[in-house]
Amino acid sequence: MISRSSPPPLQVAIYEDADGARKDEIAALRGDNVFTNFYDRLKEVRDYHRRFSSDDLTGPEDDTALIGAEPQVPFSGEEANGRCLDLHEHHQAWQNAKFGSPEVDYYAYASALPTHLADVPRAQRMTAAYRRYLDALVAYLSSFFQRTQPLAQLDRQWERLNEEFEARWQAGEEPGWEDRWAGPAANGADGQGILDLDAFDSPDELEVLGADRLKAALAALGLKCGGTLRQRAERLMSVKGKRLEDIDPKLFAKGPRPLAALPPEEQEKATAAARAVAFEEARLRRLCEMLSSVLADTLGRIEKRQAQTYEEMLAEQEAEEEEEALVDDWGAEEDEDEYIYNPLKLPLGWDGKPIPYWLYKLHGLNLEFKCEICGGASYWGRRAFERHFTEARHQAGMKALGIPNTKHFFEVTSIADALALWRSLQEKQAGGFKPEQDEEYEDAEGNVFNKKVYQDLKRQGIL
Repeated sequence: MISRSSPPPLQVAIYEDADGARKDEIAALRGDNVFTNFYDRLKEVRDYHRRFSSDDLTGPEDDTALIGAEPQVPFSGEEANGRCLDLHEHHQAWQNAKFGSPEVDYYAYASALPTHLADVPRAQRMTAAYRRYLDALVAYLSSFFQRTQPLAQLDRQWERLNEEFEARWQAGEEPGWEDRWAGPAANGADGQGILDLDAFDSPDELEVLGADRLKAALAALGLKCGGTLRQRAERLMSVKGKRLEDIDPKLFAKGPRPLAALPPEEQEKATAAARAVAFEEARLRRLCEMLSSVLADTLGRIEKRQAQTYEEMLAEQEAEEEEEALVDDWGAEEDEDEYIYNPLKLPLGWDGKPIPYWLYKLHGLNLEFKCEICGGASYWGRRAFERHFTEARHQAGMKALGIPNTKHFFEVTSIADALALWRSLQEKQAGGFKPEQDEEYEDAEGNVFNKKVYQDLKRQGIL
């Protein structure tokens, strides 16, 4: 039989250089006359494109041909595109389960995750219903983690957790499984009610203990608890001095039998099953640690939903639908994420792009004007500076100084200048004849001065 091997990949075939083309090209590049080799190569390229001018090599590359189609990550509406968890199904399963609690609401269930498993009895943890619930919850959290963080390498997390769990399991330090399912809890009723039968010689002596005490002793051994007081005492006395594996299987109650009553092979299987359940609980705790921020956002979303009315929920849903429609129609999401190169910090124009630098200089937007009355605010450009005198911020500053914002104070930005000008205006408005300022004198040439200036010039000999 002749075996046909598959041809090597293209990259491997190029480096193998079966025809010697790669070797010749490298030798041509290493020649002494570099410029001659370069122009020869350039001539070959131009001749090629002259002969095949119809081939367009400048068009954009089609990335969809490489990936096939745009990847779609499915999220439910409650998950809000990976920001929150959808635990409604698991909450309903917890309420309907025998090991769960029907009184727990959705918020309390989500806030108690994963500590709510600590209240489940050890016997209930070995049931198939509990394992199905635990597996479903771990599978959902794992799927959510992989969908939101596809590069987190969850398998390595499980390998590391397996090593840590094995060390805790062997040392008896695993929370809730310190006895590794080999102690009294594995023998029914969490080890409570075990009775020393060597102290009794007949069923009559056992009847003195009462029906409730005998029922607890039978439950501790995993035996049937029904019947009258006499029947319970006789059933309990019939197993005196016997090992659990030697007891008649008909005497055991329905359901899982105590660990000590099982053969060695089944004991190993039961211990392995207990270890598997404990490991799933450890995985659940680790997932909740890795998704702690998502759990916090989920609790916040639940509180918001519980405080909303029906009309508010409908309005929020309509707003989300409108936003999604805008994103689909105009690609608004891509426009928001587009980075605009603007090293000079130029203002944006009507098209959302920086204005030209010559226009920036023409309008004087590189000039800074500060106004002390506005609290030291800066205004860029003469136009913005002149407009701010009529804005609310400058008017509030003038009102705080007790000065009316009239045209007399236009372009006055200093507090001291504004107060001085206001005092001068008040003095002029006060009225009254002042000889030094209001009395006028005329010199020989017809120049008019007030009295004070005229006397000063005459005293100096100028007039």
